[in-house]
Amino acid sequence: MTTKSQIDYEAATVDAQEIIISSDSHIMETPDFWAIRVPEEYRDRLPTFARREGGNQPGGYDPVERVKEMRVDGVSGEVLYPTLGMGLFNLDDPALQEVCFRVSNDWMIEYCQEAPDRLWGQALILPWDIESAVLEMERCRKAGLIGATTWIIPPDGLPFKSEHYERFWAAAQDLDMPVTMHINQGFGMYVDRRTNVIDEIEAIRLTCQGHKLNGMNAFTEIICSGVLERYPRLKVIVAELEVGWIPFFVQDLDRRFIKSKLYKEGTVPLLPSEYFNRQCYSTFTSDEVGGHLLERWGSDNFMWSNDYPHPGSIWPHSEEVIDRTLGHLNPETMAKVLRENVARVYGKPIPELMPAEAAPNMEAVWGERAWIQR
Repeated sequence: MTTKSQIDYEAATVDAQEIIISSDSHIMETPDFWAIRVPEEYRDRLPTFARREGGNQPGGYDPVERVKEMRVDGVSGEVLYPTLGMGLFNLDDPALQEVCFRVSNDWMIEYCQEAPDRLWGQALILPWDIESAVLEMERCRKAGLIGATTWIIPPDGLPFKSEHYERFWAAAQDLDMPVTMHINQGFGMYVDRRTNVIDEIEAIRLTCQGHKLNGMNAFTEIICSGVLERYPRLKVIVAELEVGWIPFFVQDLDRRFIKSKLYKEGTVPLLPSEYFNRQCYSTFTSDEVGGHLLERWGSDNFMWSNDYPHPGSIWPHSEEVIDRTLGHLNPETMAKVLRENVARVYGKPIPELMPAEAAPNMEAVWGERAWIQR
């Protein structure tokens, strides 16, 4: 069955030869964002937020300025996630979380209305109470948001393989709302590492290995428990985990899974790689290993991003990083990972090419960021 969103996407690809879309960028809340916006009875229960680096970029909180800054980077569209709001997933107060998420989603809706053809917002969805989560997904989808982002590390007792999420997966499929799991969303030491006293090696291990392990855990539970078999139109995305690790992980998952009763008895009849290729996606920013593997794996499943305006962002050097990490790819693959995949996944028309603007004084904005040039 061909949907209207597919028709819009296909019709929009004809003239999209130089267009770049970031599959993972962010809006930037101020530390007092929720204290100003949530009802008064919740304000004394709010956590304290520190100002994030990168918060001085005006486009993080002003959509008019953001469109200007997109021009500087040569980016014509962006999928937008919150920033501070993603740290609210591990609050031990579901009622406060729901209020905070609704306020965050309201601002995302408002922000994206400035340029809805270019700014594609994600909704924060809290799956403690599934019926409430579904209602919020429906509200946000009706208001123009394009995806549901939730925890990548579930709480104890609610693994992704549990029946608890069945209504959630079904609603996301019916609403054509891809489910995204972004880094730093969820529970446990990995998420709490910034507030715990740990040595430098432990910090490196949690940051580097933790991202990938959390993605592996989420994909393994969702694929091997049959979620994608039961919901064949559901799309699942991990964001900001890069992609070079994925081809080997999926290959190894096939090797293990083919020996299981789930596969032998037909409960989950396809191989993990078949489900992954059909329904799973990952974003990346500056991944040279992933770029070389794209010659053979992932051209339909991997999506480039710039992570603006976070400290790890490559703004306004996106074109330089793309040239260095992806410049060897053929034009068809480049088109997929830079714009076509993200437009197809979210059912959005590719926006018109953004006219370029001169770069600002980056020394004043970011300071020394030599890693981009490597």
